[in-house]
Amino acid sequence: MARTQDDLLIEARDLHKWYPIKGGFFGRTRGHLKAVDGVSLAVKRSETLGVVGESGSGKTTLGLTLMRLIDSTSGSILLDGIDITKLKGREMRVLRRRMQMVFQDPYASLDPRQTVRSALMEVMKIHRLVSRESLATAKAEELIEIVGLNPVHLSRFPHELSGGQRQRVAIARALVLSPEFLLLDEPTSSLDVSVQAQILNLLQKLQNELDLTYLFISHNLAVIRHISHRTAVMYLGRIVEVAETPRLFENPLHPYTFALLESVPIPDPDTPQRFDVLEGDVPSPINMPSGCRFRTRCPYATEKCAAESPRLREAEKGHWVECHYDLEFERGAK
Repeated sequence: MARTQDDLLIEARDLHKWYPIKGGFFGRTRGHLKAVDGVSLAVKRSETLGVVGESGSGKTTLGLTLMRLIDSTSGSILLDGIDITKLKGREMRVLRRRMQMVFQDPYASLDPRQTVRSALMEVMKIHRLVSRESLATAKAEELIEIVGLNPVHLSRFPHELSGGQRQRVAIARALVLSPEFLLLDEPTSSLDVSVQAQILNLLQKLQNELDLTYLFISHNLAVIRHISHRTAVMYLGRIVEVAETPRLFENPLHPYTFALLESVPIPDPDTPQRFDVLEGDVPSPINMPSGCRFRTRCPYATEKCAAESPRLREAEKGHWVECHYDLEFERGAK
């Protein structure tokens, strides 16, 4: 995907994360679970790139690998042109200040024994951001107000907060180090719909005010459509389509993307619902199909799909798809 290097903040090049499967008396490697299998993507400064796909598609593993919370099997991860897969120790700790993560479950990601104040101040102490406790307290109060809470919440424990309040605290903690890049892994999936909207609006507000860059992982197409500038669709460890979000939703070119969009329930009792768009089960990431890994569920699959693996190609300007054929033509033929 051709872009000027100055536009890019974070980039993955042919990224793999394979988990060895061991068995037998000597525990030899008998195969691999290919959670992320040759992913290349780029996130531009100040944009939100949404990553969407079914459960088990590799979205979360991709995010954890990009953040270096788990090591990749192969490939490169570039932050502002620096390959962070080669960094260790102090070098990685310095760069880690520039990239933070907000997890799906704020109750699990916050220490139940810490007050909100302690959770925020702990980050400051570890990274030696402030020299006096009074400055740390002032910084904590500033952060908690930025995310829409009151200073009174600083003295509370996670169990004393609602789900939405806990997620705001998690966002505040991620902002302590003034990062440039936030990875958001299903940050609204455990919240009520009305609270989801509040958190999404907060994230957009913070992005505009602090010039943040987001990678937003979700299985919720409506959320992705609302918050993302561009959208990448994952299937069985690979990116199968990437485009500007309005373009992808209006004109999907990959059969999987088309099926996902067709499966979205329509809030109208008089409109027939489509729940049979995708047939069959997702193949095992341990035993992938030959050729195109979507071919076992694709209504347009041919012998070529079984024999050759398609490569991500630019079907139209800024619209990339991993498919041998033009879906618009195939739809018309069918």
